[in-house]
Amino acid sequence: MHREQKTAKAGYPCEGMVETESNRGVRSVASLEIAEKDGAESLLEKVLHRDNLNAAYKRVKQNGGAAGVDGMTVNEMLPYLKEHKEELLANIRKGRYNPQPVRRVEIPKPDGGIRLLGVPTVIDRMIQQALVQVLQPIFEPTFSDSSFGFRPKRNAQQAMKRAKEYYEQGYKRVVDIDLAKYFDTVNHDLLIGMVREQVKDEAFIRLIRKFLKSGVMVNGLLSPTTEGTPQGGNLSPLLSNIYLTSFDRLLESRGHKFVRYADDCNIYVRSQRAAERVMANCTKYLEGQLKLKVNREKSKTGTPLKLKFLGFSLYKTGKKTGIRPHQKSIKRFKDRVRKITSRKRGRSIGQILHELKVFTTGWLGYYSIADMKSKIVAFNEWIRRRIRMYLWKQWKKVSARFDNLKRLKIPKGKAWEWANSRKGCWRISHSWVLTRSLTNEYLASIGYDDITKRYEVLHSNH
Repeated sequence: MHREQKTAKAGYPCEGMVETESNRGVRSVASLEIAEKDGAESLLEKVLHRDNLNAAYKRVKQNGGAAGVDGMTVNEMLPYLKEHKEELLANIRKGRYNPQPVRRVEIPKPDGGIRLLGVPTVIDRMIQQALVQVLQPIFEPTFSDSSFGFRPKRNAQQAMKRAKEYYEQGYKRVVDIDLAKYFDTVNHDLLIGMVREQVKDEAFIRLIRKFLKSGVMVNGLLSPTTEGTPQGGNLSPLLSNIYLTSFDRLLESRGHKFVRYADDCNIYVRSQRAAERVMANCTKYLEGQLKLKVNREKSKTGTPLKLKFLGFSLYKTGKKTGIRPHQKSIKRFKDRVRKITSRKRGRSIGQILHELKVFTTGWLGYYSIADMKSKIVAFNEWIRRRIRMYLWKQWKKVSARFDNLKRLKIPKGKAWEWANSRKGCWRISHSWVLTRSLTNEYLASIGYDDITKRYEVLHSNH
């Protein structure tokens, strides 16, 4: 007898689990007795354990994302696993599993250039996630306290708070190191050697190496990968932290104050002379020992009050030091709002307001640590003005403008006067007639989410 699998509702099949309904009551391959080597559970078997695979499946399903080279979507993953699970697990155990090439995707960077992403198939993403869930607890204790990227219970906001602490302690200069195409230039042999320091299961390591060398598909042509951990895979962030841990240890051994978030690293020193010396020494180590490439054009030394780090910069007023969004981040915010509220898009006001809410919710969630109340108030009014402009544009004809203004309780004479106005949409959006008709309360009633109120709540939590 086997204990019945727990489900969200008693008597319901295990929807969303790797274990299939047809196999209930039958021992799955993943739930066989764990292979033991010298009394210890092999890491590969931990990866393939039913609970670990179920958790990996759920994570990939929750994250969603595009299909890989095979075209399989996350919604098609469960039917595939029901039919091919045993074959998949057997192939992994016997070393016959070969990940498919990642699909190359080019994403424009905000400051120009192209970021290359590699999209693995959904099945490969699930296996990678299962590997991460076993590797993370092994390597987490070995990581530096100054590393904040892609780690449990750590984030960019904490990184910026640490940067602010260093500035307040007198470290007024910063060494901002930019690694050129970091994820595409990681040396495989060095990386595998670092993994071997903590992992002794060779079958496990061979599987990691297969993912590293799975290749890239570009326009139907397969290119081998001899270096790099393509951005887009579940395994890449963890491997990137493993690779740069030796750099973290070097900085710690020299007593440096630093903050690293994935491949973004800022080192805080007391003088410009020290900053230039540290930049030279770090460049020598990164290029000589880790075989990486430092982008000398983007790597800078200067003041944290001006340089951008993780989208933020610091500011100082009197004795107070604070965190603010960098000017480039502000510009990107406004550019995105302009794009959403563009008069040429031809979307309903409901769709526009929904897109605005989704975007501003994410933006405020990230930047709510910053001190920017006055900016948010100004943004709020500016966005409302753009919504008024959008609505006015939708009321294309004089008759439609006249009828809508009357409906919104503008006196008939004034409604007719403004309906026939030849002023531009942006100018009218700030006029008496639209601020009286399309009031803040009215905009809220049709779905505009006040970003000032949301910012105040989020900022107070920091």
